[in-house]
Amino acid sequence: MNDRRREPQNVSLADIAAKAGVSVSTVSRIANGALRRASPATVEKVQRLIAEFGYSPNPVGRSLRGGESRLIAMLAPNLDNPAMAAIAASTEAALRDAGYVMILCDTHDEPDLQDEYLRAMRSRFVEGFVLVSAVASRELEAAVGRADPIVFVNRRSPYGGLAFVGIDNRQAGADAADHLIACGARRPAAVHPEDLSLTIRDRVEGFIERFEARTPGARVRRFSGAGKNHLDAGYSAASALGGKEDWPDAVLCPSDLMAYGLYKAASERGVRIPDDCIPIGIDGNALNAWIAPWLSSVSVPYSDFGARIVDCLKGVKTGLDVGEVLLEHRLVLKPS
Repeated sequence: MNDRRREPQNVSLADIAAKAGVSVSTVSRIANGALRRASPATVEKVQRLIAEFGYSPNPVGRSLRGGESRLIAMLAPNLDNPAMAAIAASTEAALRDAGYVMILCDTHDEPDLQDEYLRAMRSRFVEGFVLVSAVASRELEAAVGRADPIVFVNRRSPYGGLAFVGIDNRQAGADAADHLIACGARRPAAVHPEDLSLTIRDRVEGFIERFEARTPGARVRRFSGAGKNHLDAGYSAASALGGKEDWPDAVLCPSDLMAYGLYKAASERGVRIPDDCIPIGIDGNALNAWIAPWLSSVSVPYSDFGARIVDCLKGVKTGLDVGEVLLEHRLVLKPS
C-alpha cells in the first residue's frame, strides 16, 4: 500500500471543513495547533484530511492582510558596510517606535540568499519587507507580483515603479564633480566596483556628465576594481591607476569605503592624499572624522531613512501608491 501523502493541492480551509463536516473556524484552529476546543475525534478527522490534501495554513497571507504579527523583515547586503548598518539602525528604531519588531537578514548581494530569506520571512508571519539594495531574483519578482508590502531602499526595485526611499544618486555624483572643479581638478578619474549596481552607476554617471560638461576638453577616466566589498574594490581600482606620475589630480569614490581603499593604494605608491590627489566620497560616514580627516564626502542622511521607510510601509500596507521619497544629501568638507 502506498501511504505517501498527496502532493499539495490548491485546497482551502472551506474545502477541508466541508469534508470534515465542521466549521471553517474549527479547521483553522486545528490547522494552527489550537486543539482543546474540539473533540479528539474531530481533531483526528481534520488532521487526517489536512495530511491527505497536503494543506498548510497560510499565516503569511493572513498577517500581510491583517497586520497581526507586528514583524517587519529587513533584507540588506553586506552589513559590515557602515552605510548598510546605519540604515538598519535607523529603520529598527523607527519601527520600534511604531510598535513593530524588525528581523534583519544579510543577503550578501546574492540573489539566491535573498530568495531564501524572502521565503523564510514569509513563513514567519511578517507584515512587510524593507529591501535595501535589492537585486533581481525569482522570489522577489513573485513577491512584487503578489503585491506584498515592500519598500525598496537605497536601490530602486529591479521591476520598477514601486515604493522607494533614498537620494538622487545622479545629483550626488554631479555635486561631487562641482566640488572637485571648485578645488581646481582638471585630470579626474572615477573608481567603482566591477559589478555596477544601479546606485553606483548613477553616482558615477552623474559625476562624469557634470565634470565633462563644465570642463571643456576634460575626460574622466574610469577604473573598476574587484573585491568582496567596497574596501577591496576601491583598493583594486586605485591600484590600476598606475605609478605616482600616472595618478589623476582628483578621484570620485562612489562610497566612502572605496575612498579608504584608494587611500591605502595611494600610500603604497607615494601619492599624498589630498595634496597630490583629492578624493571625494559619497556616504558621509561618521567614521570619517576619526579615521579619514582627509576625505570630503557627499553625506547621505541615513539617520533620517527610518521614519520615512515606516511611513512608506504604512502607506503600502493600506494600498496607497507611495512612489519615491528622495531625501536631501549635502556636501561635508574635510577639516581645513
